[in-house]
Amino acid sequence: MNELFIHAKDLWCSYDEDGQRVPVLRGITLDIKRGEYVAILGHNGSGKSTFAKLLNGILEPYAGELSVAGIDLASPDLTDDDIYSLRREVGMVFQNPDNQLVATIVEEDVAFGPENLGVPSQEIRRRVDKALETVGMSDYARHEPHRLSGGQKQRVAIAGLIAMQPSCMIFDESTAMLDPVGRREVIETFERLNREQGITVLTITHYMNEAARADRVIVIDDGRILADGTPREIFANADKLKQAGLDVPQCTSLILGLRSKGIALDGEPISPEVCADIICRALKEKKNG
Repeated sequence: MNELFIHAKDLWCSYDEDGQRVPVLRGITLDIKRGEYVAILGHNGSGKSTFAKLLNGILEPYAGELSVAGIDLASPDLTDDDIYSLRREVGMVFQNPDNQLVATIVEEDVAFGPENLGVPSQEIRRRVDKALETVGMSDYARHEPHRLSGGQKQRVAIAGLIAMQPSCMIFDESTAMLDPVGRREVIETFERLNREQGITVLTITHYMNEAARADRVIVIDDGRILADGTPREIFANADKLKQAGLDVPQCTSLILGLRSKGIALDGEPISPEVCADIICRALKEKKNG
């Protein structure tokens, strides 16, 4: 848990527009340890997805330092073998699962990644069965992916990643296109992977309630880190979040609204459960008082 997995210092990334260099990330500096569960927040265009794609070698940094799993991604001597090694360590699930499903049968889709890594057939079979079991999709192994629900498709995409056995998984707006049930299924899956297998999880999201479940929240605004801390620390500063075009979780908003009406409520509501406990405690104190 103490091992450094991601290191970024004064990291810049940009794209060209009409011959002009337009910065997307502006001097990002942060460290993420192996086994952490981190949520990265930011409005559309803030740079959070760009940062995620740098970590997987999809994009290249313009300036600064960036190393992932001991691989120096900012080095001019970076090789194809380095990128290959990186992608064995870091996997990514994107917003639309249809863009990641490549086979006509679920178990064949899950096997696609390990096959490309040269994993022996017997080991692939074991990994596929285990991955489908992990995401609760064993009964759908012989189904056609296009007939599944959005949440089921996303779990199949996650199973394909699990079968490759990366040590870090990045979920880039992976719940954005799902209904509440599908969203809960996917969140519970990667939380379990983090908790039970020690996989480093980075979830890029604009859902405050999702971010509140992480161990750590990083807020990116206009290509810079605006805030970095526990959910309790981040959501306690609602004004700063609103400046970045973000809101606080609904439960937090409820407690803040009640406080603004003069109702005394103690505690920092970062989840519905904590929110309910704060309100119940206040009602009990009022009743006993």
